[in-house]
Amino acid sequence: MLVSFESLPKNSRIWIFPSSKEIDFRTKMKIRERLVKFISDWTSHNKKIQASFELPYNRFIVIALNQNLQNASGCSIDALMNLIQIFEKEFNLILLDRMNVLFRDKTKKIEYLTLKDFIKMVKSKSINSKTIVFNNLVVNKEEYMKSWEVPALNSWHSRYFKVKK
Repeated sequence: MLVSFESLPKNSRIWIFPSSKEIDFRTKMKIRERLVKFISDWTSHNKKIQASFELPYNRFIVIALNQNLQNASGCSIDALMNLIQIFEKEFNLILLDRMNVLFRDKTKKIEYLTLKDFIKMVKSKSINSKTIVFNNLVVNKEEYMKSWEVPALNSWHSRYFKVKK
């Protein structure tokens, strides 16, 4: 059952799928249309799931699920992952590669790098601990609202800025 994102409780489970490239308007509209249908029909153990989504910055697909009413089963999560894989193939996007980093460059533009290239940029001091990164490991709506777009020092990315003794 599709509801407004704002109406979901703070402890709603979050999945974030970062895109390797900016999602153009036409593709975004197709993704939005498919997500509306998917979430409207989404079930777990034959019970409707209350959920919503956002497509922030034309770079992310964010799905939120109200766990207070119904948890997602393995099969319902598989259905979501299958849909995301379809988006990857159909729209030539990378959405499921967890070995990537999205951050804001000095002009505040969102950039995408492999983790390996991100580490190289940290070592060369092209990126620092104040660089705004997207912490796609947040697990609930409250964390998403407060700790998703943060300085690298305040996320899991901080490990790459530790000074070695």
